[in-house]
Amino acid sequence: MKITMAHGSGGRATSQLITGIFEKNFNNDILSRMEDSAVVAGSSRLAVTTDSFVVNPLFFPGGDIGKLSVCGTVNDLLMSGACPKYLTCGFILEEGADSEELEKIAASMAQTAREAGVTIVAGDTKVIEGSGGIYINTAGVGFVPEGVQISASLCEEGDAVLVSGNLGDHHAAILSARMEITNSIVSDCAPLGEMVRSMQEAGVRIKAMRDVTRGGLATVLHEFAAASDCCVELTQSCLPVSDQVKGFCGLLGLDPLYMGNEGKMTAVVAGEDAELALSCMQKSKYGEAAAIIGHISGKERGKVLLTTPLGGIRVITELIGEGLPRIC
Repeated sequence: MKITMAHGSGGRATSQLITGIFEKNFNNDILSRMEDSAVVAGSSRLAVTTDSFVVNPLFFPGGDIGKLSVCGTVNDLLMSGACPKYLTCGFILEEGADSEELEKIAASMAQTAREAGVTIVAGDTKVIEGSGGIYINTAGVGFVPEGVQISASLCEEGDAVLVSGNLGDHHAAILSARMEITNSIVSDCAPLGEMVRSMQEAGVRIKAMRDVTRGGLATVLHEFAAASDCCVELTQSCLPVSDQVKGFCGLLGLDPLYMGNEGKMTAVVAGEDAELALSCMQKSKYGEAAAIIGHISGKERGKVLLTTPLGGIRVITELIGEGLPRIC
């Protein structure tokens, strides 16, 4: 079945689309009430986020736009120290979209939500003229435990900087799919809840966390440096990058520091807790290649510096211009 403008009319076709695909895959007591808003149990401190997903192609090695939309929103909540609980999803469907593809996307979202421990409680669907595209907006709500305070402004001299795994996998997977380059690079798209909870439960003093998506690691670390008025010093030989992605970057002139990821995070922790944090990451699902990559100093405030294998110092800027392709 192809999506038509009638599926966005609010009538019978809309109802059939909602019940036949979305309610079937996202089925739970809250969503199935089909009210204008979802009423859920609350908390004294909430983390709230929203994101939109327009990735092309819709399906790529290691994931699809549905999995991506859940992981992206869940990971944003986790980076503030919150426990993600609820998601909403809005679909914008271009006329001609394939309902079978939409069904696969919805099933993927449902599976990823179960893994992440979140419930999709509300949604919306609009159909517009076009050539079969599918776009998703998600919003997420999480509960922040008392006493948890995580912010880039808390970074200070002596803190350690870690990354949870190989850089550039998602960016390389999307670009390979778009350019029809054959390789075995797979997107890292994944929810990072187990990793964050492991560090919290172990008592790691986490200063800042950020998922490394658009703009890459370099841009995220610039945000840390600016917010804390400190210097982030990196060691190039410690940056984890797979051999395949290194080869891919060499072929196309890309730098893994600026490549997007969808299942990687960077964390700044108290220097004394660096090895504990590393152990927590490496023992968690999706964290096998985690590494300590640098530290916070007062050397050149507001800057990110990289020590090369030859001992030289390279000033790392944030991403300038568009980091093609659009990775989410």
